[in-house]
Amino acid sequence: MSVSSESRHRELGLTDFEYERITELLEREPNEVELAMFSLLWSEHCAYKHSRKLLRRLPTEGPRVLMGPGENAGAVDVGDGHAVAFKVESHNHPSAVEPFQGAATGVGGILRDVFALGARPIAVLDSLRFGELDSERSRYLFEHVVAGIGHYGNSIGVPTVGGEIYFEPAYEQNCLVNAMCVGLARTKAMIRAAAAGPGNAVVLMGASTGRDGIGGASVLASAELAEGAEMRPSVQIGDPFEEKKLLECCLELLDRGLLVSLQDLGAAGLTSSSAEMASAGGVGMDIDTDRVPLREADMEPFEIMVSESQERMLGVVEPSDVAAVREACARWQTGAAQIGEITDTGHIRVFAGGEMVGDAPVIALVDACPLYDLEPEPPGAWMYGNEKTIDDGAGGAEILRSLLSSPDVASKRPAFEQYDSLVGSRTVRRPEAADAAVLALPESGRAIAVAIDGNGRRVACDPYRGTVEAVLECAQNLACVGAEPLGLTNCLNFGNPEKPHVAWQLDRATQALADACVALGIPVVGGNVSLYNETDAGPIYPTPVVGMVGELPDPAAAPGLAPREGDAIALVGPYAPSLAGSELAKLRGELADGLPGVEIEEVRVAIEFATSATGGSPARSLRWPSPPGPAFARISIRSWSCVALPVRLRCSARGRAGSSSRGLRRSSATSALRASARALPSSGTGTWAARRSSSSPPRRRLGSDLRTPRLPGVPSASPSSRWMDSRAYGWVFRPSLRKSRKPRDLAPGVVRVRC
Repeated sequence: MSVSSESRHRELGLTDFEYERITELLEREPNEVELAMFSLLWSEHCAYKHSRKLLRRLPTEGPRVLMGPGENAGAVDVGDGHAVAFKVESHNHPSAVEPFQGAATGVGGILRDVFALGARPIAVLDSLRFGELDSERSRYLFEHVVAGIGHYGNSIGVPTVGGEIYFEPAYEQNCLVNAMCVGLARTKAMIRAAAAGPGNAVVLMGASTGRDGIGGASVLASAELAEGAEMRPSVQIGDPFEEKKLLECCLELLDRGLLVSLQDLGAAGLTSSSAEMASAGGVGMDIDTDRVPLREADMEPFEIMVSESQERMLGVVEPSDVAAVREACARWQTGAAQIGEITDTGHIRVFAGGEMVGDAPVIALVDACPLYDLEPEPPGAWMYGNEKTIDDGAGGAEILRSLLSSPDVASKRPAFEQYDSLVGSRTVRRPEAADAAVLALPESGRAIAVAIDGNGRRVACDPYRGTVEAVLECAQNLACVGAEPLGLTNCLNFGNPEKPHVAWQLDRATQALADACVALGIPVVGGNVSLYNETDAGPIYPTPVVGMVGELPDPAAAPGLAPREGDAIALVGPYAPSLAGSELAKLRGELADGLPGVEIEEVRVAIEFATSATGGSPARSLRWPSPPGPAFARISIRSWSCVALPVRLRCSARGRAGSSSRGLRRSSATSALRASARALPSSGTGTWAARRSSSSPPRRRLGSDLRTPRLPGVPSASPSSRWMDSRAYGWVFRPSLRKSRKPRDLAPGVVRVRC
């Protein structure tokens, strides 16, 4: 091995062992073009070399699954000949370097993944993480990431219907930008990415190719952020108007049956798209870089092959249809160039100036990358630091004010109001109108609900239980609008997997994701892994993000958040108060390893009950009381209505499963609630209720009126845990019941609050 080749492959992120493996596969040393191609396809971002073995644990099959992992996006059947395609991906490191374009091109990339299947994008969701807002850097990243998402989605005409934003010190140097897209397709019109038919033409469509994005996948996304500092100018530049033309053109071509297969050009550009299409189809491909339309005339062949310029798609076209494809592209005012052809050689061959400048077996590029076994080891202690921001002696009112003023808890309206959530006229439930977005599908006569969730702080406390909670929360959010889950996608954001504690976090979280999905019967249809989210200051919180799509029969029946005055309120599901990993524990500087256990079966029953509570019943509003718990859930509900919800919290003992239950009067409005609630498993905790006298005027402020309930079996050392972070599982609002001045026992598994 020459000194120059040794230094070159290390600069491109390849280890000495990997370089030696490449020379064995080629039976010679790779040239510049081949080395660049291998460095990209063998990068962590493309090869998943530290996570692929773990991902094999995930359940990927289900009766409604049409396309699963390995395709551009997953797809599930929604009936009447239609399918919903969806996927979530990360653009973390590019967004940390150039937040506006990094976030914008992240949206553009996930849109292309969906319409590459033949599905029209109908919604975008985003999951964002930044450092604390008292940091100038974090405020800058936050502002420009939100602007980039809004710029791309609004311009292309796809609504941004949901998402989440967290602010934690662990994300100060390495923000997270995960984008999810949902699309609708006719099942028979969907297309796979597998290239086929030796002699068929390879057509590059869309924007011209430049130097933007060179090295993005191999360096920015496959090494710790500080290690890729020299590549920072290479973040891609997006053009949503060019993508809109490309989208419409591709959907027309697919509708007319003019494409054999279609693949987007994202990470690794032409290298990944050509190699992955050839691998899926078991064929080879020849590419002539002289035919690639360029923005910069002096680009070298290796630059053309690895450029990550945006708004480009690669299609396989039968020779007789090339002219029709060119004509359609010209009409949509987007580029089209035949740059190669399909072969039966099993090799990717690159030509320039009439000479072959690169030749590598497809199987070596795509399938021969070494897969590594992790060496997991749990950390000895909490490693993310603690900063106290609230006094130990703070009372209930002060605690509540501190929680409500926390950026993690406060409304994210200043961010999502920059997004168009209604364009396309499908949005039934918009951001902050329900726990999940609801989209009408008049084509199939039904509707879907979509949500995206994760909580890195809680996963840092316990990677297994925290990940289980993320899956449960996403399913609960769907249940709150009456939707049954159809499929799940995920984005696993972690630090450097070569470090034992990060490997342990990744291993435990992946197992938890598999176990929770199996328990709930939800298939994983696709996803993304983003590793090396780490700097010299340390790793991010381990942050598995879960996106889920569910189905509901009638979009008009989807509950919202706003109750009416006099409605009864019930808290459904297991109730196990704990401050571990909570927002209050963060404010008190008390974060540590460990979370309380979660009984998935109990939550599953509660989810099924909440889902059924919307079907033909008088349920008006459902709310998943995510952290900081029921107190905030009530306030967030109140913010969407004109109803005052003041309470004095009082406790009444709950009977065990099978015991008699009182307090829910027999009426058409409550009989279904009572009957279903009896089936809920008992969590062994108490219940709490709230009331106000009929003669008392409604109160408009929460503060000194709040009283902490005394629950059986719950330690009294942390009274605020009863209402600040309960981990309860769903609010159900019902029409008014006859008022009573005495707290009454409820059916097992149900906690009721009256106002």
